[in-house]
Amino acid sequence: MDTLAGTKQSKILFRSLVGQSAAMQAVRNDIEQVANTDANVLITGESGTGKEVVARNIHYHSGRRHKPFVPVNCGAIPHDLLESELFGHEKGAFTGAITSRQGRFSMAEGGTLFLDEIGEMTMAMQVKLLRVLEERVFERVGGTTTIHADVRIVAATNRNLQEMVEQGKFREDLYFRLDVFPIRLPNLRERIEDLPLLIKELISRLEQTKRNSVRFTQEAIVAMSKYSWPGNVRELANQIERMAIRHPNGLVQASDLPDRILNSADDGIGLKLEDIDSIIDSDEKRKTGALVPPINFPVEGFDLKSYIASIEVGIIENALDNSGGVIAHAAKSLGLRRTTLAEKMRKYHIERPTDSATAA
Repeated sequence: MDTLAGTKQSKILFRSLVGQSAAMQAVRNDIEQVANTDANVLITGESGTGKEVVARNIHYHSGRRHKPFVPVNCGAIPHDLLESELFGHEKGAFTGAITSRQGRFSMAEGGTLFLDEIGEMTMAMQVKLLRVLEERVFERVGGTTTIHADVRIVAATNRNLQEMVEQGKFREDLYFRLDVFPIRLPNLRERIEDLPLLIKELISRLEQTKRNSVRFTQEAIVAMSKYSWPGNVRELANQIERMAIRHPNGLVQASDLPDRILNSADDGIGLKLEDIDSIIDSDEKRKTGALVPPINFPVEGFDLKSYIASIEVGIIENALDNSGGVIAHAAKSLGLRRTTLAEKMRKYHIERPTDSATAA
């Protein structure tokens, strides 16, 4: 069933990577190529482009998908606490360590550890991470027991690690260990043709999670397509939510947009009015019939039970994705009781998506 379910995943989970631009198609192709391997992956791209979304897609398409996906923001944890956060500590290892605690490597055992903002890691910590990548073992802080680590590493950064290596700020050997399979996420400016589809998807998520909605005129979308979007998809999502608050269930005109969008628009860049309908129509045609892929019936027979189960997995994950991971909302959309849906999720080992999936 895993193979069939994996095929369904590529249609369902990739909704978080909305867009038909060549750049996004390349990203989806990269994910499909590397997901079912154990190769380390280094995701690069500006803030707000959705690097964690890519990491989660890699995990969900891999053979580790039934094990934990554990994210760690290396830039948000104080340097002197990062070692304990990653590897855990023994009781009395340092002031305040009143009990033993397992680290993120132990939590991710058998699954995927996502190291976000890897470029913020100190040189001393880089040495310790390199040892784990090379030897697949570690010790807790204050401990002497060697612990085996069966964990796949997916790292991400918005910094140029090659330049940091040249400047002596990042270890070259660690860089090459992480950069086995690089994936570069384009910024929103590079794939502005995806803007209408992103707006449509983000509004759909808003309707599911906030019980609010908003619509944009084509003129407003054209104006938005001429803006540089320095915060990328995260900034776009915030802007849509802001407009939904200001114009609840209303229609946003170009004149309703903030001055920073209207004043910074470059008339020589962006979409034209006639582009918008064709982009949306093309996407709708592409998705028609995609829920149940065609069957090439094999001569030796067909496992109908597994195939039906894979379809059910895809439908449930689609409902969870649309509801922002809220099980009660997903159950309602499927006409199920919450307890029934929860039972099916346990049966198929389906993980609930988190709010981070909305970042792309």
